[in-house]
Amino acid sequence: MRGRLRVYLGAAPGVGKTYAMLGEGCRALERGRDVVVGFVETHGRPRTAALLEGVEVIPRKTLVYRGATFTELDVEAVIERAPKVALIDELAHTNVPGSRNVKRWQDIDDILDAGIDVISTVNIQHLESVNDVVQQITGIPQRETVPDEVVRRANQIELVDMSPEALRRRMAHGNVYTPEKVDAALSNYFRVGNLTALRELALLWVAGKVDEQLDRYRSDHGIATTWETRERVVVALTGGPEGDTLVRRAARIAARTKGADLLAVHVTSADGLTGGDPANLARQRSLAESMGGTYHQVVGDDIPRALLDFARGVNATQLVLGASRRGRFAQIFSRGVGVETTALSGPIDVHLVTHEEAKKGRRRPDGSPAALNRKRRLGGWGVAVAGMPLLTAALLPFRDVLSLPSEILLFLCLVVGVALIGGMWPAIVAAVGGSLLLNWFFTPPIGQLTISDPENLLALVVFVLVAAAVSTIVDLAARRTREAARARADAEALSTLAGHVLRGEAALPSLLGRLRETFALDSVTLLERLGEPTPDDQSEPAAWRIIATSGAAPCTAPAVADTDVAINDTLVLAARGRLLDASDRRVLEAFAAEAAVALRQERLQEEAEQARPLAEADKMRTALLAAVSHDLRTPLAGAKAAVESLRSKEIDWSPEDRDELLDTAHESLARLDRLVENLLDMSRLQAGVLGLALQPIALEEIVPRAIDDLGPLRDRIDGDISIELPEIVADPALLERVLVNLMSNAVRFSPDDHKALVTASWHEDQVEIRVIDRGPGIPPEAHERVFQPFQRLGDRDNGTGVGLGLALSRGLTEAMGGTLDPEETPGGGLTMIIRMPISSQAVTP
Repeated sequence: MRGRLRVYLGAAPGVGKTYAMLGEGCRALERGRDVVVGFVETHGRPRTAALLEGVEVIPRKTLVYRGATFTELDVEAVIERAPKVALIDELAHTNVPGSRNVKRWQDIDDILDAGIDVISTVNIQHLESVNDVVQQITGIPQRETVPDEVVRRANQIELVDMSPEALRRRMAHGNVYTPEKVDAALSNYFRVGNLTALRELALLWVAGKVDEQLDRYRSDHGIATTWETRERVVVALTGGPEGDTLVRRAARIAARTKGADLLAVHVTSADGLTGGDPANLARQRSLAESMGGTYHQVVGDDIPRALLDFARGVNATQLVLGASRRGRFAQIFSRGVGVETTALSGPIDVHLVTHEEAKKGRRRPDGSPAALNRKRRLGGWGVAVAGMPLLTAALLPFRDVLSLPSEILLFLCLVVGVALIGGMWPAIVAAVGGSLLLNWFFTPPIGQLTISDPENLLALVVFVLVAAAVSTIVDLAARRTREAARARADAEALSTLAGHVLRGEAALPSLLGRLRETFALDSVTLLERLGEPTPDDQSEPAAWRIIATSGAAPCTAPAVADTDVAINDTLVLAARGRLLDASDRRVLEAFAAEAAVALRQERLQEEAEQARPLAEADKMRTALLAAVSHDLRTPLAGAKAAVESLRSKEIDWSPEDRDELLDTAHESLARLDRLVENLLDMSRLQAGVLGLALQPIALEEIVPRAIDDLGPLRDRIDGDISIELPEIVADPALLERVLVNLMSNAVRFSPDDHKALVTASWHEDQVEIRVIDRGPGIPPEAHERVFQPFQRLGDRDNGTGVGLGLALSRGLTEAMGGTLDPEETPGGGLTMIIRMPISSQAVTP
C-alpha cells in the first residue's frame, strides 16, 4: 500500500515550514507512531534544531563530486528502516550527481511506494507553474523546481502563512539568516512588495487546490446543488445589443466580493443555424475579458436548462439575465427564458436586469436571409393567380366524371407547386382562392357560395388547412436551406478570421487582407476620427486618418466608401469595390470588431515598448539603491572602523596592529573606489559617453599586468599567452579591467584545488581570449542573464559586490569593437570568450 504525502507550503524562506514539519513529527511520535528524520536542514536556527532532540535521525549518504564532499538523503536506508513516517525537508532539492535520483521528490516517490508516509516542505517559488512569475517579481531565477502535479498529488497540503512584516521582523532578529546576510536580504529578496506578492501567489495556488478537492468531492458524491464557497457570477448573453449592459452589471456584482469569478456564457442552438449577432458577441467577449472574466459557449435547444446546467457545473452562485425582449402578446403563450430559468434555478440567485431593448419584441437580425429570392416569389404569385383559373377551366368538362375529393386533390397539388415556387404566402392565397373556386364550380349547389352537404364543407376546410400547413412547411424548409448555406459561408469566413491569428500573421494587415479576399473588394480601410465628434456643430466634416488598409485606392472617409461599419465613436471600417448585401454585414461586423481588438493589442504593445525603458531604468535605480545601501556601505564601514580605531587615544597600538589597520582601510577604500568606478563606467556606457583610447596592443603585455592586479589571487590563475599572436585594437586600460573582472570571477568560482586559466588564439581577423574555470558553471538558458546589471545567479553572498562585473565587462568589450560570450567548459565549468579585432598594422607571420 502506497504511503501518504503531506506537504507544508510556504510563500518564502523563513516562514516556518521546517519548524511546522518537525512539530508535526514530534506530535506523531508522542501519539506512538514510528517517526524518523530522513533529511532536515536547520540552517543554523536553534529553535528548529531543538525539535530534533529525541527523534531518530537516519544518517545521510556522503557523496564526492568534483573534489568536494556532499551529504544527501539516504533513500535505501530509510526504506530499509521502514518507519511509519519519514520527515524529509526541501521537496524541490536537486541531488548531487551520483545519487539514486536526480530530484528529491523522486526519492520521496520511491519512499512512498515502499508504504512509508512522508512529510515534506516546499516554497511557492519552486513550483514549476509560477517559477517565471516569481522571477519577474523578485528578479531572481529559481533553478530548483518541482512539477506542480507532484505537489497536487499530495494527500494533504498545509499553507504555512506569515505576514511580510512579521517575516521581516524574524529576519531582523537573526532567526532566519546570519547577521551579516540580514541587511542584504531585507533590501533585496525580502522586500515587503516581494513578500506580499509571493504570499498572494501561495494563497491563490492553495485556493486552486482546494477548489479541485471540492469539485472532486462533489463529483464523487453526486452533489449537483450549488455550494456557495466562493462567489461565481454567470452572465447569459444572447448576442443582442443589451449584452454590454449585462456584462457591466455582472462585473459590478462580482466586484462586490473579493476574488469573485465572472463568467460570460452564450447558448447556441444545436442545429447551428440560429444564434446571436457575431459582432455583438465578439465585442461582449472582449468586454468580459477586459473586466477579468472568461467567455464560454455551450450548445443546447432548451436555453434555461442549458444555462442552469452550465451554472451548476461551475458551482455558480449568481446568474444574470436580461429582461425579455419579447412583446407582451408573445409572453402570453410562453413565459420566456428569464421566468423559466428563475423557476428552475433552485439555490442560484437569478438577477433579471432591465435594459433599453426590453419588451421591444424580437426583430429579425439585419441581413437575415428571406426564404426565397424575389424572382421566385413573383413566380409563385404568377402561378397562383393564373394557375387556379386555368385548372378550374380544365376540370369543368369533367365535372360530372370526377368526384369532389378528386378535384380537391388536384387543387392541393397545384397549391403545393405554388408553395415550392413562391413560398408560403402565395400558396395560402392560392389555397383560399382554390377553396372559393371549388365551392362555386364543383360543390352543389353549383354557381353559389353555399354548401348543402356538410361533408363537402368539411372537405373544403380540411383542404385549406392542409394547403396552409404544407405551404408553411415548404417555406420553412426553404428558409432553413438558405440559412444553412448562409451559416456555412459565415462559418468559413469567421474560420478565416480566426485562422490568421493562429498562424501568427500580422494582425491588422492580415485581417483586412482576408476580409478583402472574402468579399472580393477593391480595398478595405480602418479609419480613425481625428478629435472628438461634435454633434452640435455639423458644419465641418470630420477629419479621418488611415490606421491600416489593404488593396488599392484606400477610403479616406466613410462617406466615399461603398459599405462602412461603425465600430465605436472613433473607429470605422470602410470597404470599397461593391455594395455588400445586408446579409453580409453580420460577418463584416465580426471582422470590424476583431480589427478593433487587433488595433488595441498593437497599441498596447507599443505602449509596453515605450514603457520598457522606463521600467528598466526603474529596475536599475532600485537595484542601485539596494547596492548603495549595502555593498557600497560595507567597504566604507570597514575603512571608517579602521580609521576610528587608529584615532582612538584609549589604545596604544603596536606598529604591527597599526600597519594592519592601515592595510584594512586601504583595501576597503580601494574596493570602494573600484565599485564607484564600475558604477560610473556603467552609467557612461548607458549614456554613450565613455571615452576610448583605441590603439594596437600586444596581449603578452596586457595579460600579465591584469594577473598582477589580482593581488593575493594571482597565484590561483595561470596565463598561457603566445608571443606570436598579432596585435589587437583595444583600449589598454579598459581591456585590462575586463580581464581582471573575468579572472576574479573565474578564481572565485573555481575549486580550491584547481587554477583558472587564461589562453589566447588567433582565428582569421580576430583574437580569442579565453578565461576558463572549473566551477559549477551556468545553465545555457541563464547565459545571457549573467550580463544584466546587478545580477547574481544563485544564492550568493551579497557582500561580494553589486553584480556589475560581467555587465560592465561586456559593455566595455563591445565599446572597443569586440564581443564577450560564455560557453560551457568541457568537463564542467564556464569559459568566457573575448573576441577582439586584429590591428590592421599586424603582420601575418
